[in-house]
Order: sequence, then C-alpha cells, then structure tokens
Amino acid sequence: MIGEVLGWLPGRVVALRMRIFALVNGQDAVTIPGPQVGVADFRRVYADPAANGRSRGAALSDLFWYWLSPGAQVHQEHLEAGPRYDEVAKCTRHILIRSKKDSEELTRRVAAHVLDGVRPGLVRLRDEMMPIWAELYYELVFDEPCPPEARELIVAHADDVVSALKCVRPRNMRRRARLTKYLQRRLADVPHPLPESLTPEEQAYYLQGTFFTTAVVQMSEAMAHLLMIIAQDEELQQRLAGHPEDIDRVIDDGLRAYPLFGIAHRITTADIELADLTIPAGTVLCFSYPDFAAQATKEEFIPFGVAQNRACPARGLAPPTMRIVAQEVLRRFDLASTAGHTRSIPNRGPALLTPRGARPRRAPLVWMAVRDRWEDVWRSFAQLVFGTYMVLDARKKALCSTYFAGGNR
Repeated sequence: MIGEVLGWLPGRVVALRMRIFALVNGQDAVTIPGPQVGVADFRRVYADPAANGRSRGAALSDLFWYWLSPGAQVHQEHLEAGPRYDEVAKCTRHILIRSKKDSEELTRRVAAHVLDGVRPGLVRLRDEMMPIWAELYYELVFDEPCPPEARELIVAHADDVVSALKCVRPRNMRRRARLTKYLQRRLADVPHPLPESLTPEEQAYYLQGTFFTTAVVQMSEAMAHLLMIIAQDEELQQRLAGHPEDIDRVIDDGLRAYPLFGIAHRITTADIELADLTIPAGTVLCFSYPDFAAQATKEEFIPFGVAQNRACPARGLAPPTMRIVAQEVLRRFDLASTAGHTRSIPNRGPALLTPRGARPRRAPLVWMAVRDRWEDVWRSFAQLVFGTYMVLDARKKALCSTYFAGGNR
C-alpha cells in the first residue's frame, strides 16, 4: 500500500501544481511545439526576427524576474534588444573568450582543487559540482584564483536561486544580497571593461546574474545529469574508463535527453507568418525544450538555442569544460545511483562515490532508493506549497510590469 502511494502521489501533486501555476499566472501563450505550432516549426519560429521580445508584455516575466532577483532588469537573457543589450553581450563574450588550451588548463586545475576535497560516500552530485563552477567562473571574471569567501557566497547564492526555481523552498534575498555587496566592493578589481551604460550597482547585478547565477546553476545541473547517466550505466562507465574521449557523445546525449531549459518565453514584436497560421504581434511564445527534444530528430536538437535568437554565449565553452570535469571525476571515483533521474532533477542527483576500482557496497544503494522515494513525496508537497506562494507573491510584486510601467527600457 505504501509503495503504491509513493508511486502515484508525487505525479498527481506535480500535475496539480502545474495546473495552479497556469491558472494563477493567467497568461495566454502559444506553446511550441503544441496544438497551434508543431515541432516542425519550432526552429523556424524561434529564429524569426520578430520573436525577439524578451520580458516586456508577458505576465510570465514577473515570475522569472522574481526568481532571478536581484537585477533581473540587467540580466542578459531579459534585456530588450538595443544598444544596452549589445554592450552587455559584448562584455560577456569578452569575459568568456579564452584559448582552448587555457580553458582546459583552468578547468582541470579548478576541478582538481575542488575534487581533492570530496570524500567518498553518499553525495548529491549537483552540490559537489557547484563549487567547481563557482571557482571557474570567478576566475574568468576576476582573472585570479577564487578565495574561499567568494566561493561560499557564490555557491550559497546559486543554490538559493535554483532551489527557488524548482520550488523546493522560497527565495532568500538576504543570502543573494551578500553576494551583491561583495561584487560591488570588488568592481574595481575586474580586469575587463564593464558596460558603461550600467550603473555600478547594475554592473554588480550583471556579473551576479550572468556568471554566478545562470552559468554556475546551468553548468552544475548539466554535470549532475551527465554524472547521473554514467552512475546508472555500469557498462558505459567501464567503457569511459578505457576510452575517455567517448565522453563527448555522452555529453551530447545527456543535453538532448535532459534539456537544461524547460520553457524559454519570447514576445513577438511583429506578426510571424506560417503556412497555415499567423502569430500576431504581442503574442507570448513558450518554447518547450523538453517537448521539442522528445519529438525532434537527433540532428535537429539545439541544446544551446539558435544563433539567430541569442544562443547561449557559453556554447563553445560548456562542452569541453564538462568533458574535463567528468574526466577528473572518473579518474578519482566510481559512481553508482539508484535514485530517480528526471529533467528537473529536484533531488540534486544522489549518488554513491567509491574510490576508483573499489567494490561499491550494496547497503547504501538500497538506502538511497528508499530515501529518494520518500523524499519525492514530501518534496512534491513542498513544491506545491512554495510554488503557489511564489507565483502569488510574484504577481503581487510585479517586478517586470512595474519596471516597464515606469518608462524604463
């Protein structure tokens, strides 16, 4: 009886939570792929020049700005097209550009520094990966090794953002503000020219949102998915031990099976004409990466977006750095996991790490499976409660709507 409850209850609660989100948000939108626009037109619409509105005019934006606060108004993903976006995007590209050799050396050094402090046993893979990306992106921004204080602040901030996004707990703005204050104190130490169109406070928000929210969160999530795939396929893990170069294919398969983005929303700034449909200007488009990945062919998948519509600026950096980190993990540990593995990975990727070549114990894996099922139940209720609260609170605060109503760009 208990097993049956554990099996069906989380799914029912999640379905109820998603229905509440849709009803409370009250946003009419065109979901792609969906009944109106199919998978065949996903890329066509995504790449259309008229699909370039970012935040203004979408009730969904109030929710995303709420989750990504502070500084969502200068987050590169949410800036409307124009000179300010162009300057910010140029700065991001400048910070990320490094030679392949330098990027690999930096990643290997940072990964080794963090992983040498990881002890074998039961872990949460996302938690173990987050300090690596905190240190790596700190060094890209400041061009110096990451001090312990900065790493602690970045990890606490990124964990708070991703936990709020997954609705497992409400956001903690005091925790986020501590990183903002640190970055404000350190602006003069950034060796890159920061966007002059931004105030010093906005420059700190820009660094915090672009590098220490999006980059750290997404890379930690990507690595957790990759390592969970490896942990749950013993044959694959053995093959990678002898042929580490094969990790590139596993990375691609992982990004396709577990897209990092759920929904990317855009607002049309002009009509978009399709063969049998006109999408009018002002329409909110919700591009569903998971649905597209499930329906599209292997060759069509676009893990980093499309070049015509602000593809991920780290698309050239992400796969090779993931490869290095995975190789460093597998050089030290064998992985095993009996926990559930879903796209949203709210359980943070439970796994058992054993020293390379050691025989894994069975008891921890049995305990992991039981614990994960129980956690799935209470976590579903937590997501229902916290998610509903945050949707309502976001509508009340209306961060995006208020910003544009005040005449801002």
